[in-house]
Amino acid sequence: MTTLPDFDEVIDRIGTHSVKWDCMEEIYGVSPQEGISMWVADMDFRPPQVVAEALQTMLSQGIFGYWGDNRAYHAAIQWWMANRHGWTVEPEWIFTTHGLVNGTALCLDAFTQPGDGVVLMSPVYHAFARVIRASGRKVVECPLKLVEGRYEMDFDAWDAQMDGSAKMMILCSPHNPGGRVWTKAELEATAAFAKRHNLVLVSDEIHHDLVMPGHKHIPMAVAAPDQPLVMMTATSKTFNIAGGHSGNVIIADPELRAKFAGSMAAMGISANSFGLAMSTAAYSPEGAAWVDALVAYIDGNRKVFDETVNTIPGLKSMDLQSTYLAWVDFSGTGMATEEFIARVEKGAKVAANHGATFGLGGESYLRFNLATPRARVVEAAQRLKAAFADLQ
Repeated sequence: MTTLPDFDEVIDRIGTHSVKWDCMEEIYGVSPQEGISMWVADMDFRPPQVVAEALQTMLSQGIFGYWGDNRAYHAAIQWWMANRHGWTVEPEWIFTTHGLVNGTALCLDAFTQPGDGVVLMSPVYHAFARVIRASGRKVVECPLKLVEGRYEMDFDAWDAQMDGSAKMMILCSPHNPGGRVWTKAELEATAAFAKRHNLVLVSDEIHHDLVMPGHKHIPMAVAAPDQPLVMMTATSKTFNIAGGHSGNVIIADPELRAKFAGSMAAMGISANSFGLAMSTAAYSPEGAAWVDALVAYIDGNRKVFDETVNTIPGLKSMDLQSTYLAWVDFSGTGMATEEFIARVEKGAKVAANHGATFGLGGESYLRFNLATPRARVVEAAQRLKAAFADLQ
């Protein structure tokens, strides 16, 4: 029988080397003793029990040498992708990286040269632009359109932007920070856009298991099976095991696979044994039951957060189709960015990601992590209401 966690349990993470809690005051000026941490995208929940049992087995064995024999690990990935996403993966397609930011950096090394452009649909996960610039490549921002409160793709405008300097495109699917689950038609159009402009298409699907009821994620590899493609997936967001620093770059195309293998070899990348053990355990029927319960809980958190935040004049929380990250627009307040941020951080004592870090179109937003016990989500929403009480 699968034991499901009590997601309402408040776990004190202060002093545990948690970036989310122990670095909050340094970065945001919000004390962890008084504040609520809603920025870094990890969860304040324990992973499935089966993950803890896998680590306990390693501890009991007591020797922590180099990892070998990936058959069970690959089989777990194959099982998960087939059963949860309808996607058939072959073992030889799988590369294991130190998380997907590392996977992104390896893709840049394998498929681009310094000075090349890399296309992002902005606003989008901020680490993409950071790694692109650090590698000496150029960020090519293709702004998403805001249509009736949700993001949509704008291929006509993006076609006009292309000048031939871009060599790679990174798709965030589902989208972070907007929470969009892209439709099959949108995915097919993205693949066609990449083909028109000779772009290596990299699809980061790290949030693909965290999809709200009524929506369905389609892997890009399923939507556009004939497109040469790099898929990036991980257990880290799904099961809250980002500290294991394990991600997968999955490449069916032989030519792209050979190039990526060359970069992996040149950099001496090998996997973290603890991350592999946790991932193998998580991709299981027990892990699947845990994820189903998690998504239902996050959906409840989404509802209670939006019910309060959307009553605050000038604030609008984007409808969350996927992820556990609420994307809240403050433009209706008429306030300068510095003012609404100060009200959130100094008034409400809530730490949230600044929207401008996600690129063009994010300037009036803050991103709030809802993967925390519901009482804390309710408290954060009430604090925001109080911080903007003069508008009501």
